[in-house]
Amino acid sequence: MEYLVLARKFRPQTFEDVAGQEHVVKTLRNSISQDHVAHAFLFSGPRGVGKTTVARILAKSLNCEKGPTPIPCNVCSNCREITDGSSLDVREIDGASNRGIDEIRELRENVKFAPAAARYKIYIIDEVHMLTREAFNALLKTLEEPPAHVKFIFATTENYKVPATILSRCQCYDFRRISLKEIAENLGKVADSEKIQITPTALSWIAEAGDGSMRDAQSIFDQVISYAGMNINDADVEDILGLVDRKYLFRLADAVLGRDAGTCLLILEDAYLAGLDMKQFYQMMLKHFRNMLLVKIAADGSSSFDIAPEQIAALKKQVENTTRETLLRHVEILIAEEDSFRRSQETRLKLETILVRMAYLEPVIPIDEIVAAIEAVEQKLKLGLVAGGNIREQESNYQSLTKMPVAAAQPSLENSFTAAVVVPDNPIVEDNQVINPVEICDNLKKFIKKENPILGAKIVSAETINFAAGLLTFSFPKGYIFLENISEKLQKEQLKQIAQKFFHQDVMVEIATIDVGKTNINAGNGRSRSNNSNDIKREAMHSPLLQKVMDEFAGAEIVEIKTKTEKKQEV
Repeated sequence: MEYLVLARKFRPQTFEDVAGQEHVVKTLRNSISQDHVAHAFLFSGPRGVGKTTVARILAKSLNCEKGPTPIPCNVCSNCREITDGSSLDVREIDGASNRGIDEIRELRENVKFAPAAARYKIYIIDEVHMLTREAFNALLKTLEEPPAHVKFIFATTENYKVPATILSRCQCYDFRRISLKEIAENLGKVADSEKIQITPTALSWIAEAGDGSMRDAQSIFDQVISYAGMNINDADVEDILGLVDRKYLFRLADAVLGRDAGTCLLILEDAYLAGLDMKQFYQMMLKHFRNMLLVKIAADGSSSFDIAPEQIAALKKQVENTTRETLLRHVEILIAEEDSFRRSQETRLKLETILVRMAYLEPVIPIDEIVAAIEAVEQKLKLGLVAGGNIREQESNYQSLTKMPVAAAQPSLENSFTAAVVVPDNPIVEDNQVINPVEICDNLKKFIKKENPILGAKIVSAETINFAAGLLTFSFPKGYIFLENISEKLQKEQLKQIAQKFFHQDVMVEIATIDVGKTNINAGNGRSRSNNSNDIKREAMHSPLLQKVMDEFAGAEIVEIKTKTEKKQEV
């Protein structure tokens, strides 16, 4: 007896046997049970997902001697003839070979005649999108009002090529890709029926190679059987499917994530010498990084993306120490370079440059992790975990500083806030550290704005704010628009009350003016400002908050420290 390939031998013969198309099967069965069957159907979807198979089952259900019935008997002469492809009343037409207007005219003439033995005359036209425009136009009238004994079933992989006039005259069913799990289960049943020994891992590899097509997966299974016989091990499947290439992918991905460009080039060299096609390898690499990103994002839901279970475990381990933002940038690079890589004459050289670019890519830290880390640092500081001493020592140092004269506390900070001042509400617990004068100056401005928004908006332009021996001096540039207003007795009294609340002591307020232009031109003052800026930067460098942030982010470096004055000048 002639050998029958698995795709034909195990072709579904009833609706229950169809895998992965429950939405189509349920609708068709209900329409038959309710005697609500349309005169024309259009089945569309990828190759090998059951379009023609379902068309044949529908034909048997309508023409079965016990029907119309949702469950054809597969025993009567009509069912057997349809299964064998010898029925005179069920014609399967290849749309690619019979695409002209002459063939459609012949079909129009034949539909007038009653069926020879069955209940309906059924025309199954495969790849119907291949018909010419004239052929479609010739079919329109017949398709819209066919004789009662005629049914049309169209199948296509490209329904967007079918004219809208045809689509509007048919019931349209979209067939989906079959999931990896369903294909693997089907192959397992085939293996049991054929008494073939094969591991679930090997079955999942074959199912994955099928790419959503049951027919493709069964054809690959046939090829594996021819190669390895009735006892199939994982190594046999790896050899015939070329899965050895996957080992290069994992090694290469590890090198990219480890930012080791040299190792990337060596692995690519090994793959090239092993005979791998660079263009195919590029597509595999793109799919691999896509899978890594999906596993990183979806975690336990990764199986929904048709990734083999054993591969998911390996991918999870690979992306443990990588952020999803970094993986996303790698995928974006591969997608952006895909077109130029495809057109490149030097595919190996092009792939090397892409890999080097990916390997030298700086890792991306999600903003929420940065915020969370900074919040954790702040929490540690509030709990007293500040570098350089315990909280009691800091409190005593703080109290001694607040009682010192201005010159002794900050002798070099002539143009910034010149005393260590109490922070509002909780002077000692706030950040558990002595705040530098620049920060206190900013805090004072914020506090005034909080207490009196209008007054706060007026004093925000103060060039300097000095506090010494109970005297708080606000210095504004000459010609400041609100200078006269702030100098009024009422405004100064309000400032005095707010300042006393801020400093927790008696305060006198004075409004002064400075000549900004002369200060900037004068060389001596310039040196003073320079020293001031350097002192502030030095204090910022040793700030406990900054040190804690550096500890949280391994490998972080301080590139530059700028004062607020320098930032304003840049703008």
